[in-house]
Amino acid sequence: MKLPPLIISIALLIFSLQTYSQDYKQLHKSADSLYKTKDYQKAARLYLESAAIADFNLQKRGSLYRAASCYSLTGNRDSAFIILRMSIHAGYSDKEHLLQDKDLDALRAEKEWDQLVRSVKEEKKVLNKAPHHASLITEDVHRFWLAYDRARNDTANRAAIYKKYYFDKASQGMQDYMGLKVSSVGAFVRHYDRHAAFYAAIRKNTLQVDSLKPAIYTCFEKLKAIYPQALFPDVYFVMGAYTSAGTVSNAGLLIGINQVSKTDNIPLGELSLWEKNNFNPLQNLPGIISHELIHFQQDELLKLEDTTTLMPVLVEGMADFLGEMISGKNISQRLHSWAKGKEKRIWAAFLKDMNFNRDSNWIANASQETPDNPADQGYWIGYQICRAYYVNAVDKRQAIYDMLHFKNAREFLKKSKWEEIVASYD
Repeated sequence: MKLPPLIISIALLIFSLQTYSQDYKQLHKSADSLYKTKDYQKAARLYLESAAIADFNLQKRGSLYRAASCYSLTGNRDSAFIILRMSIHAGYSDKEHLLQDKDLDALRAEKEWDQLVRSVKEEKKVLNKAPHHASLITEDVHRFWLAYDRARNDTANRAAIYKKYYFDKASQGMQDYMGLKVSSVGAFVRHYDRHAAFYAAIRKNTLQVDSLKPAIYTCFEKLKAIYPQALFPDVYFVMGAYTSAGTVSNAGLLIGINQVSKTDNIPLGELSLWEKNNFNPLQNLPGIISHELIHFQQDELLKLEDTTTLMPVLVEGMADFLGEMISGKNISQRLHSWAKGKEKRIWAAFLKDMNFNRDSNWIANASQETPDNPADQGYWIGYQICRAYYVNAVDKRQAIYDMLHFKNAREFLKKSKWEEIVASYD
């Protein structure tokens, strides 16, 4: 099979030495925008360019997969197969999605399809049925501080030091966290350069996970009590670039411990407004983990083909609500305090976006944060809807099951009666 020149040149870039890129995130975002407008040819090129400069394997394989999808949609089946094989070689493992992805329909009749599907090595979720069988893994945090000390003593080579002693030795959980939440090694290094006093102060706190293990396992046990179907993954603690306190992957729950290490003695002068507002007290760690534990139970919801803003708002608010139920901590208390007396105004603003794909106005919108208008208000909205559903339910255990298994977000909102409740506010 003769390879198109573009594919050859981009493939060489992908597997050449590309380090510490600053542009992966923007390239991928631009490619996503082109994909949404159905400019698949240009989107494919940008996805390939983002793959070429990606520092983390999860980013690389994701961009390659998206590029292959675009080539499939343009009818360029040869290129689609070539790039899809690259993605699989880089570790793409979601066979179920591959088989159902309508973007790849043009490939299914080709003789190469069955062989390609068989080549996918599925990565299964790491599951534990008993709460105490889940492991709390802190090795990446200890490796970080060793790398940090070396980097401080050899600043000219700090990027290479972090790569050698931290990134190259990463656990599976850390690899996933970095690929999902950190744009590049370079961005990571620059973050630590700008926050020297902050990190010197939180070091001790980031090493306190062991003291909170009993409280964390208690949260797991409480979830088992109210939702017997619950599964309990391992929990990985990492030092990230202050972009996420937590997320999930097939490996388990991934916690950015540097964002959950606040005590009264930590200097905040180096932090931005959003960073200050999202610096969580160390004692909130069980609550943060509980939030992510709920996300780990939401597989069925995440498979729904719903691109409206309402859907991710429900997913996040539910994690806050049920996470509070099992931990006793409302990890978005700042938002709840701010929202008092503003309920109708917030809801009216949300209604303008609710039925469109505009969740970037409500979730993970740190750039929109101002002193008078905090980011992430979608968490508060989703919490209120889920709370209303639970309060109005006769069978509380069934209500929890219903939250995690609803099939239609609009119908769930209607059954919650939240719209009636918010209309009654003065």
